[in-house]
Amino acid sequence: MKMNWTRFVAVVLLTFGITANGAQDIRIYTADNQGGKINPEGVEKAFTDAGFYITGRNNMNIPFDAKYKKHPHELYYLMTFHKKDFVNKIAKNYPEIALFTPLSMSIYTRNGDKTISISSMSANGIAKVTGIPADNADLVAYMKDIADTLAKALPKGKFENVNYKIAKTEGDLVQRFTMEMDVKDDEIEDEAEGIQEELEAGLETGGFVVAGFNQLAPEFAKAGNDIYDFFDVYSICKVPVIYTVSHTHPEAGAFAPCTLYMYKKKGETVVHFAYPSVYNWLSSIDATDKESKEVLLKAQTLMSNTLSEVTE
Repeated sequence: MKMNWTRFVAVVLLTFGITANGAQDIRIYTADNQGGKINPEGVEKAFTDAGFYITGRNNMNIPFDAKYKKHPHELYYLMTFHKKDFVNKIAKNYPEIALFTPLSMSIYTRNGDKTISISSMSANGIAKVTGIPADNADLVAYMKDIADTLAKALPKGKFENVNYKIAKTEGDLVQRFTMEMDVKDDEIEDEAEGIQEELEAGLETGGFVVAGFNQLAPEFAKAGNDIYDFFDVYSICKVPVIYTVSHTHPEAGAFAPCTLYMYKKKGETVVHFAYPSVYNWLSSIDATDKESKEVLLKAQTLMSNTLSEVTE
């Protein structure tokens, strides 16, 4: 049988978040849903059945209605997930994969629409922030596994040919902070818990919601990467941010909740903190309208102030 190479190349490019106009940082998978048979519960089941670890599935219309008495989309969920075997492999050489562990996706249906869409990061978007090569074999396999699962969750769906103009970033794509922890080995756990309590209190004061918490060090150790005293990640969300931006960019859920990590390597005294900055939102999906930009930059200032207080 003669292969249609043009179609083959197009499918491959779309699978990894690339369009004819260049690499894209997110990808959107859309399917017809006129009968309403596809729902977030089914999406979660498809990913769970495929071996993914689901850390959260949140119906955002509930807090939207509670705070604003309305919601911009008929259906709007944020789900966070990852697959431990892929993450553990990648983390051995690229611990920055933790910035997207878990990964985020938005599941949405616009008002009056008969389709359902899921947005998530592409290999290019992850590579740009973490420094992992976009063609890293494990990252490529990870993205393919997600694409295959999306195809099962949304039958007869396809990746949209997104065409954002990727803008030059206005600041660092990752915000980083450090602090000293020079204590005895048997005091590390208590010291880490103290830092976490202060961090969580600061986030709550700033109006952030901790949507998930995951300890990666034990999983890394099982995979032969036993070099951390702790490696903890928070999924952080701020309702006014996603509410405002999702009006024009429901696909922004690929960035929300964002991941904030803190880790300390064995034998070292430095604790590292980092989270992807809002400049990813601004540059990757052109979320540059006045309202979106203001709420994003305000949230980043609050987050950075919190971390500055914790690490000073």
